[in-house]
This record gives sequence, structure tokens and C-alpha cells, in this order.
Amino acid sequence: MVALNPKRVLVPTDFSDEATKAVDDGLNLVDNPNQLTVVHVAPQAVPSEEDLVVGWNFESQENREQRLLEMLRAKFPDKKYADVHFQVLFGTPATEIVKFAEKDHADLIMLPSHGRQGLARLMIGSVAERVVRLAHCPVLVLRE
Repeated sequence: MVALNPKRVLVPTDFSDEATKAVDDGLNLVDNPNQLTVVHVAPQAVPSEEDLVVGWNFESQENREQRLLEMLRAKFPDKKYADVHFQVLFGTPATEIVKFAEKDHADLIMLPSHGRQGLARLMIGSVAERVVRLAHCPVLVLRE
């Protein structure tokens, strides 16, 4: 049986409006905001010719992590998010989400489904689908 009152909830975000709504839903599900962790998974830095212009991949991972944490805090400035934990990871989204959820002892992972269908879903794949398959705990996929 799935616990409807989880102690630790993990909500991945890609900074989309759907992910922001999932964070609010997660906040409503926990007793205390410090039981909610919001995680963003960024790609590993692999410099390419295109990055000569952008420069993103030439920053250290620590600088990238710090900048992404600042972006997360800017995305959730309201005081209701003050005790929420924010985490930045690097790698493949589904894999890192699942590994972190287990390490963090999450009782539930909540994430939106962006609803890609057809060729887009086949080409891009579904992070939500992979998380459901790999997770050690229940996963709540929120549909639009």
C-alpha cells in the first residue's frame, strides 16, 4: 500500500511551469517544508566548439552548481519555500533522480509528465517513464 503521508518527498525540476506546479503539490503533501527536496539535474560538462561562445562548460562544476542553486532559489523566492531543500546534480536526469531519491531516503518522487507523444517521445524518451521503472519508492506522475 502506498503511504499518502510521505515523510520525504523528492520533486525534480527542469524549471518548467509544470515542474513548478509539482513543487507546490509536493509542498502541500508534506507536513513540514523541510521534508521536501527539489532537485535539478544538469548535463555533465563536456566542452565543445559551440561552448567557446557560450562558455558554460568551461566553468568549474562547483561554479555551475552554485549558479544553478541561485536559479532555483530565484525560481522559488516565496517564504513558503524557505525550508525546502534544493539540490543540483549532474548527469542523466532519470538515473540521477533515482540515485538521489534512494540516498535521500525519499518516500515518494513527484514529477510532471510533459505529455510528449509519438515521434517526440520516441526520440527524446520520457524521464518520468524511466524514473517509474527505476525508482525504489512510489512515483507520482502528475499529468497536465
